[in-house]
Amino acid sequence: MEVKINKGITINKNNKVNNIIKKDKYTKIVHAFAYVFIGLFALACLVPFILMVSASFSTETIITKTGFGILPKGFTTAAYDLIFKSPRVLIGSYCVTIIMTVCGTIVGLFIVAMTGYALQRKDFPYANKILFFIYFTTLFSAGLAPTYLWVTQFLNLKDSYLAVFLQLLMSPWLIILMKNFVKSIPYEITESGKMDGAGDFRIFVSLILPMLKPALATIGLFLALGYWNEWYNSMLYLSSSVEYKPLQNYLYGVINQAQALKNSVAGANVPAGALPTQTLKMATAVLATGPIIFLYPFVQKYFIAGITVGAVKG
Repeated sequence: MEVKINKGITINKNNKVNNIIKKDKYTKIVHAFAYVFIGLFALACLVPFILMVSASFSTETIITKTGFGILPKGFTTAAYDLIFKSPRVLIGSYCVTIIMTVCGTIVGLFIVAMTGYALQRKDFPYANKILFFIYFTTLFSAGLAPTYLWVTQFLNLKDSYLAVFLQLLMSPWLIILMKNFVKSIPYEITESGKMDGAGDFRIFVSLILPMLKPALATIGLFLALGYWNEWYNSMLYLSSSVEYKPLQNYLYGVINQAQALKNSVAGANVPAGALPTQTLKMATAVLATGPIIFLYPFVQKYFIAGITVGAVKG
């Protein structure tokens, strides 16, 4: 009997070892396919950016005839020379955009975090009613005309940077997202702060805010991208009398001027490649997206964690 038991034990151990080996092989195969797929997907996302950079240093005439390529065709900096024709205005536009992005992200994060924290408090009696009005604005909007009249005539913010700054400071979707983030924090932490005699603001700043790093990084990235890519509101509320406009609006104006100039000389004896339009668009895209790309690696781990928490705690 002992021999049979030992053999059975030996057989069972061998089966377990074999199953573990098979699982390890299967896991390695799955991981290999996953890495190949992710690598191909990353390459597919990277190639358009490489084409954009390459086209910005290419000659307009050559890319018009042969199309874009991985390497520049007829290397030239004509598109960048046209953009940097007024370096003072370009630097001023960069400064305006950077200041609005930094200040808007910091202030917006603080306001959104406070709002989301207040709306999930169990002892806040009007949380559901206020949340309903916030959610209602995501379904129905007043539209462009009432918003424009409100900003220009009632608030008197025409030709003011505040007309652009305040409208991007917070959004209903970010508030709801922050509220879902704060739900993951146990309410007992707030109660413990009350027992120690701390006020609501002290509890928020000292106990809650340090635990919201993934949420702050995620929502901060959304706010920063919103301010950095802003051009529509500045086009509506900032007239030509404002010398330094946000970067995206300035680059948009450069492209329109180049296109208008090209159309005006279309019937003249001017070579088509003498006025870069396609390469100019690529150059403006490089200048617009290049700086903000370097922000993402610093918040990547928080961004992924924040998206995961927000998805689970819906």
